Amino acid sequence: LTQLWAQEDRNFKIPLIGDPAPAFTAETTTGTLNFPSSLGNKWKIIFSHPQDYTPVCSSELLELANMQKDFEDLNVKIVVVSADKLETHVQWVKSLEELKYKDRVTQKIKFPLVDDNNKAVAKLYGMIHPSTNSSQYVRGVYIIDGNNIIQSISFYPMIVGRNMDEIKRTVIALQTAKEGVVSTPANWMPGDDIIVPYRKTNKGEVDEAGLYDVAWYMTFKKI
Repeated sequence: LTQLWAQEDRNFKIPLIGDPAPAFTAETTTGTLNFPSSLGNKWKIIFSHPQDYTPVCSSELLELANMQKDFEDLNVKIVVVSADKLETHVQWVKSLEELKYKDRVTQKIKFPLVDDNNKAVAKLYGMIHPSTNSSQYVRGVYIIDGNNIIQSISFYPMIVGRNMDEIKRTVIALQTAKEGVVSTPANWMPGDDIIVPYRKTNKGEVDEAGLYDVAWYMTFKKI
């Protein structure tokens, strides 16, 4: 059975940046989810995780719970997916909500955990990488804009927890870039200067529009 799953999983196609987010309907800890239509024009992040009641996954959900307001303020809805059944999700969430973690006040987990026991969502999003494991999901992150277009994809191995601050930074960078024809440089943080299309003439100093050149091929704008 494991070998059959592995062979089938190798045929999964991972949707690419710029593709529409694959739609699905599933039962979750917050009710039936018709993705992405149930979430409207909000930005969305799908997190896939290997298994409930595992320590790394538990730490990730606790960090997400702690940052729920941050993502809400960014107009982002969170969806978590794994192959565990709904009843297991429900009990795990209940346990996590009672944990004292990093001396924080306990948090209610408001985002849905999807029952993907039939691996339907995993097949749509390429969440299983059989060379690593034929049945458990890798730690996938799919950032989707308000038009339901995939804007960012990243995968982490099962042994490495994700940095939620970096995921938040990526969302802010994407939203900033989509507001105009701009980009964000390496190590960009919210509030830093942004990159704009380079100008034909190198003016050197900051002009009245807040533009300045580092080189003829690098033009920045102050925020």
